[in-house]
Amino acid sequence: MSTVDNTRRKPGSAGPGRLELFWTILPRIPLIIRIILLHVLKRSENAKYLDLRSDLTISVMRSALDPAQAKTISETQAMTTRDPGVKGRLWVSTVASEVPPEHGIRDALVAAIDAMSDSGVQDAAAAHPLKVPDVVPVEAEWTGYRANATPDSPLPAISEEQKYRELMKECKNATTVLYFHGGAYCLCDPVTHRPLVKKLAKLTGGRVYSVRYRLAPQNPFPAALLDALVSYFTLLYPPPGSLHDAVAPGDIVFAGDSAGGNLSLALLQTILEIRRQGRRIAWFDKEREVPLPAGVTANSPWVDLVQSMPSWITNQKWCYLPRPRPLSDDVPQRAADDIWPTNPPRKHIYIDDAYALHPLGSLHLGRSGVWTDAPPIYICCGWECLTDESKYLVSRLVADGVRVVFEEYQAMPHVFALVVPALAESRRCLDGWAGFIKAACEDPASIEPSYKMVAAKTLREADVDVQTLTPFTEEQVWNLVRQRLAGEKVKL
Repeated sequence: MSTVDNTRRKPGSAGPGRLELFWTILPRIPLIIRIILLHVLKRSENAKYLDLRSDLTISVMRSALDPAQAKTISETQAMTTRDPGVKGRLWVSTVASEVPPEHGIRDALVAAIDAMSDSGVQDAAAAHPLKVPDVVPVEAEWTGYRANATPDSPLPAISEEQKYRELMKECKNATTVLYFHGGAYCLCDPVTHRPLVKKLAKLTGGRVYSVRYRLAPQNPFPAALLDALVSYFTLLYPPPGSLHDAVAPGDIVFAGDSAGGNLSLALLQTILEIRRQGRRIAWFDKEREVPLPAGVTANSPWVDLVQSMPSWITNQKWCYLPRPRPLSDDVPQRAADDIWPTNPPRKHIYIDDAYALHPLGSLHLGRSGVWTDAPPIYICCGWECLTDESKYLVSRLVADGVRVVFEEYQAMPHVFALVVPALAESRRCLDGWAGFIKAACEDPASIEPSYKMVAAKTLREADVDVQTLTPFTEEQVWNLVRQRLAGEKVKL
């Protein structure tokens, strides 16, 4: 394993970032004035649940994410992967995994994908075979809490190895969070999620391994999933020259938000399938077992890749995510540039059309029993566009006998703990999230199934009946995704 020369990822200056913010806000001043007036006069429903700052943040984000005003994917990728530099109360040590001499880990992933393909996916894939990615070095940021720093403290000018050693001095336990950032599989980076993973490191007393997986559309499914599996094996069985010692599986919890939540759960599902096959993986000259992690957590997970469920429309007033566009050949999903549309074209930025309904992509479509033997899972969401799919997935997990801790936050938008971190609801979410991670590593037997609604402002908790958590049957869900792929609008 190698450290990374960070001169390759030049930090952006503060000037361009502030200028971009200015040009983002300037045309939205009338919107800002309207939101302020409606909030102060209590004429908007959001004002009942949100403070003014959060209401403005969500409204401006909703306007900025309007597809009609969207930048190209290349432009947005460049903006959301720019490194602003590291300062404040965190340690960051950037490393990259070595590529094993064997192909065992890629072969195991392909075998899992094939085994989990139903007849419909198999028929489609026969005409459009899976593009199997190469195993490549996967960068990641070891992140830990730096207690004695100030908010403006820069990282010291020391080597990545020295940064890692300093980080480890401040860890209070062996808890290791394998983190996958969100961003629709095509945007963002560990740099965008440093504030969030720093908080997880602080609250758990452990460390975070935040993965820089390959982004779509340049690297479609299953490139990110292969990078995730390589990263897990890198923790378990460190390649020669690694900074870290082998991490016990009982000290590892997968975590992610949005698309990263999808990736965390897809990685778990991949491991479960590999174990069902009784497969070991050749990794740096040794045959290795594929153990389960201590737990898996997903914050506002993107479960349904084709965005077919009604909350994508009915929860628009609470969320900033744009309405789904029709998945038809004549409706562009994004402004064109040199990476999108792809050649040959596909409807989805992340996944080829033949695999859009594969259960390692759209996680809620797996057959009965596919989650059996999973470790405890934590899922949270707000009143957001992805609420229906989160609740449906929870019901499937429970039916397969998985211990699930589920929290739904009243009136909160997508990944609210990252977007509006000052809210009491966000602090409560992080406490619950980190508390689950600690329990999974230190006392997994203490985790009891729990399904709660957390009220806005008061944080009052109410139990939810998991048997009535979702109104959708399996047949209805399949009808929704088929209708969506046929180019129809989301059904209410």
